[in-house]
Parts: sequence; C-alpha cells; structure tokens
Amino acid sequence: MIREITVILLIGFVAWAYQATRPPPPNVCGSPGGPAITAPRIKLRDGRHLAYKEHGVSKELAKYNIIFVHGFGSSRHDAAIAANLSPEVVDELGIYIVSFDRPGYGESDPDPKRTRKSLALDIEELADQLGLGSKFYVVGFSMGGQVVWSCLKYISHRLTGAALIAPVINYWWPGFPANLTKEAYYVQLPQDQWALRVAHYAPWLAYWWNTQKLFPPSAVVARRPEIFSAQDVQLMPKLAVRQINRAQVIQQGVHESLFRDMMIGFGTWEFDPMDLENPFPNGEGSVHLWQGDEDRLVPVILQRFISKKLPWIHYHEIPGSGHLIADADGMTEAIIKALLLGEKVTLS
Repeated sequence: MIREITVILLIGFVAWAYQATRPPPPNVCGSPGGPAITAPRIKLRDGRHLAYKEHGVSKELAKYNIIFVHGFGSSRHDAAIAANLSPEVVDELGIYIVSFDRPGYGESDPDPKRTRKSLALDIEELADQLGLGSKFYVVGFSMGGQVVWSCLKYISHRLTGAALIAPVINYWWPGFPANLTKEAYYVQLPQDQWALRVAHYAPWLAYWWNTQKLFPPSAVVARRPEIFSAQDVQLMPKLAVRQINRAQVIQQGVHESLFRDMMIGFGTWEFDPMDLENPFPNGEGSVHLWQGDEDRLVPVILQRFISKKLPWIHYHEIPGSGHLIADADGMTEAIIKALLLGEKVTLS
C-alpha cells in the first residue's frame, strides 16, 4: 500500500511540475478573444506580423532612415530618440524613424522560435517592406542594444551606421575575463542574479521562476526602485507620457515578451560580439556605444572592456548618467548627430 501511494504521489508531483513550468498559450492579437489590432503591421516571411510606428518626416522626404529597437518591457511607443528629438532637428536633417514591437510585445505576433539571427532578419524585412532603401541606420536601447549586435553580425551589409544606447550585456559572452564578469555579476540584486541563472542554464524554467511566489522575483521585471540611479529617478516623470501604453506591452502574455527576451538575451549566443570586425573599414559608416557610468542595470566596467576590445566603436561614457541616458536633456540630439553627422556634441 505504501509503495502504491508513493508512486501516486510521485506521479502527481511530476504532473504538477509539468503544468507549473508550462506557460499558457499567448493571447495573440487579432485571434478570437485576443487584443484588437490597432497598429499598421507587415507580414513577415514566416507568416508572423510585425507592428510598427512611424515618426519624423515622411519616407519620401527623408535623408536619413532610422530603425529604433525598444528595450525590455517596452514597445513601439517607447522610442526615446523620436520622443526627445526636437521637431526643428528632425525637419532640418530630414529624419525618418520607425519603431516596432519586437516579437511577442505590443501587437507583433509572438515567435516561439525567436533567435538572435531571426531578430536581425525581421529588421531587414521591415526595412524592405517599408521601402527604406538598400541601407539604413539602427539604434537600440537596453535589450534593443543586444539586437543591434545581431544586426552588426548578420545584416551589416545593410547598415549605414548603428548606435547602442546602454546595451544590455550577456555575462556569459566568452570574450569577458571571468574575474571581471564575476565582479559585475554580483553587483546585481540576488533575485536578479538567480533570474539570469535560470534564463541561461534552465530556460525551460523561466516561466515558473518568474511567476512563482516562493522566492523574490526579478527586480527588473518588477521595476523595483533599487535598480534605478539617482538620475533615472529624476527622469521618471518625463517618461509618464509614454506609460499610457504600458498595458499594451505584455497584452499577449508575459512569456513570449518578457521571459522570451530573457532567454534569448542571456542564453548561449552563437557568436560573441567581441569577435565582430569593423563593418565600416573604409569609414563609410560608424558604430557608437553610449553608456552612463552610474547605470545600475548595465555594468559600466563591462562596456569599457568591450570598447577596448573593439577600438573601431566610438565609445561615449556619460558621467552621472544612469540607464535612462537617452532621456537626459540634450542626449538624444547628441546621439543622433554623432551617428548621422559625426558631430562631437558638448553637453552642458
């Protein structure tokens, strides 16, 4: 009898564990009972749809075409460079910007097969379907910065230039010295250390880990105040206008947006960004990396190491700035003019 009960309990535990680790199916936009489709979308090579939003001058009048890649827990509405760039600069330079919902976010279809390469190919296809020409610029913020690394790897032949703004790093990139990543890793809050371990070593547990109540959840997912610098806190009211679309960000489910982001971003990469070669050896374009030295989400010591490993990158470290560097006064214009015009802008 005891043996039979033990077997039944074991089977029950396995069944519970299986159900607990399985994320619910995504609530796809446009499906029966799913969120409504309100944004313009393109249909991609595999049948998925990508939602986008246009900013600046029209494509017909544009001298510069920029694709903006949003960060973690954000959407096409969170295009900091479009929100903060003055209309005068946009019109004077002829800047067209398109932001888009990365797969699973906002109104873009989820992509359970998402990879670093597929994200770059999504961007290339977006550019082609919108008629942006043979070459264009990419700008990525935070987790969107990781996507820019993928663009430099897989579609560099399509780029005129690129900017990475406080790009999130992967602590398991092999180019980092072990002692340096260890130092940077343990600066994070303990719950974030564990969330990244799960994303890297046991991605199949990502949904359970980030929804369970036994241990503290990721502070980044929870947006706890400890993860923000003093300057970030001061800038929060400036972001309030973009927060009205916050509910739409994860309306299709947290797994194919937030947790898929973590699995892709902190999983095992098939390439190391520090092995990339200069995509513009003849100076026909440029790559810029912008980093605040008080960023509590992305360790500045690792960005400094990357900039030394890749001397062809124009590295800009801003004293006193945190993760929301693009929202600081004057920063967006500095970022855009450095990228498009090669200007060195002095910030007051």
